[in-house]
Amino acid sequence: MPNSGLDFVEVGQSYKFAKTVGETDVTLFAGITGDFSDTHINDQYMRERSNLGGRIAHGALIVGYMSTASTLSIAQVIHREGLTDFPVSAGYDKLRFLRPVPLGDTVTVTYTVAQVDRARGRSVAKVEAANQRGELVAVAEHIMRWSPKLSSDKV
Repeated sequence: MPNSGLDFVEVGQSYKFAKTVGETDVTLFAGITGDFSDTHINDQYMRERSNLGGRIAHGALIVGYMSTASTLSIAQVIHREGLTDFPVSAGYDKLRFLRPVPLGDTVTVTYTVAQVDRARGRSVAKVEAANQRGELVAVAEHIMRWSPKLSSDKV
């Protein structure tokens, strides 16, 4: 009997991803995105002109970590046989960067399913990113849309 992937998503399910933000992460992310702001790549500038004491990670890099947590949330669902749909990120709402993330900080993202709306074919998760001191550095709501698969006779 075919099932929606949403049949396996429940309010309260929680997933975590943790990563220490390193030199390579920030440098490669700057290269990939083209965001070479001194805030991220010029340590001397940040030591002389900011009160942060050094460079910080790109906010979009932290969103990338949020995306990893969302991927973990669907990993146990997407390869089940007979599913009629598949998950696609519909984006982030209420995204806020609350604190800077210096290089060397460890960010732990907690992704918790807050709502399942089968009628609309979507789930919503509360996403929190915290540093190693337990301070929130970013928050968001993530919307996962569950899109119908093409029937097998059309492939």
